Formats: sequence, structure tokens, C-alpha cells
Amino acid sequence: MLWFTLITTVAVLLLMMAGIAGGAWVLVSFIYLTIFTYFMDRLIQRSVAYQDSDGEFPAGHNLSAVLGLAHCVLLVVGVWAISGAGNHSIWERGLCFISFGIFFGQISNANAHELIHRSARWPRRLGVLVYTTLLFGHHASAHPKVHHIWAASDMDPNSAPVGQSVYQFLPRAWAGSFVKGWRAETQARQKAHKPMWSHPYLAYIGGALGTIWLACVTLGLPGLGALILLTGYAQMQLLISDYVQHYGLRRIRDATGRLESIKAHHSWNAPHFYSSALMLNAPRHSDHHLHPSRSYPALTLTQDMPTLPRPLPFMGVVALFPPLWRRMMDQRLAKFCKS
Repeated sequence: MLWFTLITTVAVLLLMMAGIAGGAWVLVSFIYLTIFTYFMDRLIQRSVAYQDSDGEFPAGHNLSAVLGLAHCVLLVVGVWAISGAGNHSIWERGLCFISFGIFFGQISNANAHELIHRSARWPRRLGVLVYTTLLFGHHASAHPKVHHIWAASDMDPNSAPVGQSVYQFLPRAWAGSFVKGWRAETQARQKAHKPMWSHPYLAYIGGALGTIWLACVTLGLPGLGALILLTGYAQMQLLISDYVQHYGLRRIRDATGRLESIKAHHSWNAPHFYSSALMLNAPRHSDHHLHPSRSYPALTLTQDMPTLPRPLPFMGVVALFPPLWRRMMDQRLAKFCKS
């Protein structure tokens, strides 16, 4: 647990200083979240990632709560700095946009993902709050009620088939997850005879509109622009992570048309230690699908799980260049294709 706490807390503190004080803190936070993390992944032996995490870390409930609350503060600071209200220079605002965006897209997303899988009510609500302030609240419904049921199949809008570029995937995944999440929640309410006013999409949409209203009221159009840019960047990273983690992998249907159960070879994983700790073990994706309620410190890797050639954030950048992506991934994918 020490590694998770240290690595993520440093990111929070650096971003807070970058947003408030500007100057060298902006450059340091940018380097930490990009270059430093990449080289730490290269320096630390990959074998560390395959250690039994059950004995390595205790549960990380407190850290998840702290990061969820820190997200709300950092979103205010980030929008304030990027909008120009903090009198940051152009280069400071540009690097703040990248750094805060990386935090929201990779750390806040990973933490909210952890929170919405919790059994207790208040952590789930905190996770919903994080996604809602990123104007992506529907993910709190679509992820457990659509993605976890249909992952690695054509029924899941967030599982890309082989050959589909990330640019084809992004609009399909956003709209598809919104619609299918709505349908899943609506059907669940109809089956349980619950009133439609309890539909969570009302909270997702209302919370998003409230976040937009607050940005406009406090910081005007520059604040609105900063919020839209930051949340759009964060959403793009979340969806690209889905693209990378399930690209081309497909579950087989039996003679009756029924999908096989989810297995370890239906998700791509990254064994790189530092970025995995920064993202709360989100790159250990196979184990998460096999055990959705398992806390992130306990997620493990095995040698037979599909492995990405580079860290997850790096592969997200590679995905933006489809010819390079296919050159790196399609041959690797072939050994895991069953049909």
C-alpha cells in the first residue's frame, strides 16, 4: 500500500502546487506524470509486477476516499488555472492542461472505477460524483451493467474488434455506452417497479449541468471552456484505455449462441510497475474482470494473460497512430484469437 499512497499522493501535491503557484511546479508536475513515470517503468524490473499482491498490500479504502475528494479540489484548481483566472502564462496553462488532464483521465478514472465497484453506498456515490464532475456520469451505470456483462463481444460498445481504429471506436463507445447504460438502468427499474424519478441518469445529467453552471458562474466563458477541454481530454483517455485493454479479443459463442464466460485471455494487461501503481492497478485488467469486487491492491497478474508491449499510457498514445498500433498489436493478438 505504501507504493500506491506515495506515488499518487506526490501527483496530487505537485498538481496542487502547479495550479496555485505555477512556475517551476508546472514543469515538475508535467515531468512527473509523463517522462519520470515512463522511465521508472523501464528501470523497475517487470518481475515485481507478478508478485502476489494479496500479501504485498493491505486494502486501500482510505486512499481511494482521499483521492476521490482530492479529485474534486483539483478539478476546481485545474479549471481555475487553465481558464487564466490564476494569471498563469500561456505555457503554464498548456502544461497544466496536459498534467491535470492526465490525472483526471488516468488516476481519477482508475479511482472512480474502483469506488463504483465497492459494496458500501458512500464509496459508490463518491465514484459517481467523480465521473459526474467529469461530465461522464453514465459510465457509473454502463461499466458494471453493460461492459462487465458483454466485454470482449460485439454486444459491448467499449470492446473494439480487430482492425477498428481508435477514431472509429471513440464515438461508438461514448454513444453506445450512454444508450446501453440507460436501457439497463431503465429495465432494472421497470423490473423492480421503481419510480422513474429514481433513475440515476437524472443525477448524472443534473450533476453535469450543475458542474457546467458552477464553472460559468464563477469563471465565465473561460471557465466553461477550460472545464469542457479538461473533461473531454479525461473522457478520451478513459475510452482509449477501454480500446487498448480489449482490442481484438473476443469471447466464443457455443452452438446455442451463448457467450463463453469471461476468461483471463479476454483483456490486455500491462505488468509495468510504476504506471500501474499510479493508476491503482487498473492495467491488471484480466483479474479485475475475473473478480470485479476484488480491491485494487489484491489484483494479480499471471504469465498466461495477454500482455501489452509497453505501459498502458504509452500504448494509449500509440493507438492514436493506427498503422503503428496494428503493426505492434495484430501479430501479438493472433495467438489469443480462438476463432
